[in-house]
Amino acid sequence: MSQSNTFDPRHRSRALLDGPDRAVARGMLKAVGLGDGDLRKPQIGVAHCWIGTMPCNLNHRALAAQVMEGIRAAGGTPLEINTVAINDGITTGTEGMKTSLVSREVIADSVELVARGHLLDALVVIAGCDKTIPAMAMALGRLDLPGVLLYSGSIASGACHGPNRLFGDRKLTIQDLYEAIGAFNAGHIDEREFKDVEDHACPGAGACGGQFTANTMATACEMLGLSPMGINGIPALEDGKDASARACGQMVMNLLRAGVTPRSLVTRRSMENAITGVMATGGSSNAVLHLLAIAREFGVELAIDDFDTISRRTPVLADMRPWGNYTAPEMHAAGGMPVVGKRLLQAGLLHPLERTVTGHTLGDEITRAHEPAGQQVIRPLAQPLKPEGGLAILRGNLAPGGCVIKLSGQTKDTHRGPARVFEREEDAFEAIKAGVIQPGDVMVLRNEGPRGGPGMREMQLVTGALQGVGLGDTVALVTDGRFSGASRGFVIGHVVPEAADGGPIAVVREGDPLRIDVPSRRLDLEIPQAQLQERLDAWRPGPAATGATGVLAKYARLVRDASQGAVTSA
Repeated sequence: MSQSNTFDPRHRSRALLDGPDRAVARGMLKAVGLGDGDLRKPQIGVAHCWIGTMPCNLNHRALAAQVMEGIRAAGGTPLEINTVAINDGITTGTEGMKTSLVSREVIADSVELVARGHLLDALVVIAGCDKTIPAMAMALGRLDLPGVLLYSGSIASGACHGPNRLFGDRKLTIQDLYEAIGAFNAGHIDEREFKDVEDHACPGAGACGGQFTANTMATACEMLGLSPMGINGIPALEDGKDASARACGQMVMNLLRAGVTPRSLVTRRSMENAITGVMATGGSSNAVLHLLAIAREFGVELAIDDFDTISRRTPVLADMRPWGNYTAPEMHAAGGMPVVGKRLLQAGLLHPLERTVTGHTLGDEITRAHEPAGQQVIRPLAQPLKPEGGLAILRGNLAPGGCVIKLSGQTKDTHRGPARVFEREEDAFEAIKAGVIQPGDVMVLRNEGPRGGPGMREMQLVTGALQGVGLGDTVALVTDGRFSGASRGFVIGHVVPEAADGGPIAVVREGDPLRIDVPSRRLDLEIPQAQLQERLDAWRPGPAATGATGVLAKYARLVRDASQGAVTSA
């Protein structure tokens, strides 16, 4: 752990709290319950995203109390910080979803502001739902204060209470609820079974329980070295979560005394470790956006094509929902990311000497992996689920700046069909409900990008509906928006340039032939180049997106494209 023998644990707070001239600051802090002894200790922020609108972050206050107990025991003074969160599942399919990705920037900004304004010496950040994890990591990169990231954990799987036809034997996650919508609308399940899934898919606190975006980013932060290896995998309400939170409070004090900061841990090599972990677990396509954004805040050079390079050499080892068989709590019971890391290390696919917040290297942490006998979730290296990773980067005349396809669980790697063009997600969803989408079609959803939405909504309502009506294997979907980590099917998102920027997706017409060729990493509109150029030359921007006022208008002015992580920072 040793980095500096001369690092001052009160390297920032002295300027705020020491000396006669700072009596006002001390007096106000005494009003919130601090004493002279507390003010002479390092001031440690404990930032979390508790909010009463979702299950994902519902245990943050309780975990923060445990973190603060660990900080006090190790000689620091904890200061609790709360910020906002937006739930993707609740807002999906509505205008509210436009705020989700925007919240990543707001959360990072808010934690940064408090830490800078109150001259905090170190931070423990607690994250839960999808955008809060990258946001907290981004804040650590910006501030470069000694810090630890704790994921508040996965929700337990649910179970139907009746002997239902389609969903009765499943370990339910939010994915099943999306697909139940499509199944109900198609008449495949009755109202009683639909209500049974709705009532029991989400049994308590915790983030969505597959290798969806939250769990993908939680495991990525372990591989990055910002979280202790294996600790994020502990489910939200499982025994051991409180002890892990207290350990994070003590750990941040060790980092502070040694002067170890996040930028000394997160390097190009540790970013490659994180991407490798995402690919090996069939993780969410949102990881591309978020890891690009995190790398930018840490000053690490990372490009969208790096994800494809790493994916081509990384096997899929974890049999995880949404495309596989097991939930996140089952992954934890099977040994979690330490066991995945052990496989990857054996294959020579990791940089084992990268340091972590524990004071040990990633390789050291992985050697401590405990693998229960007979576990079925994480495959042996010689028997991968797929020989290459779960994501690929495509280019072509429809996405010259790149796009992302999720390959986990896919058996086909090409698709050709006529374009069915939609200007917004709601219209595409209604088309599926009306039965007008046919096998072989390519649904094109545009004006859903970071600027055009604005906000880059997830198309989870559409992908769930396709699965529910039985079209998930025969219909492709292409969008300048993005997908939930719970999405499955032949789906392509993050098309750059987006329609609002005059990208080729803006000029696709109904019935145009589109071809997706994964082996060649191509996404093409199959019309003559001269015809495509003529359409592009004639294209003119449409009116500003409806409702683009306030924070959404500000975001649309500042945001960079998806291949740059959809960040708003300079």
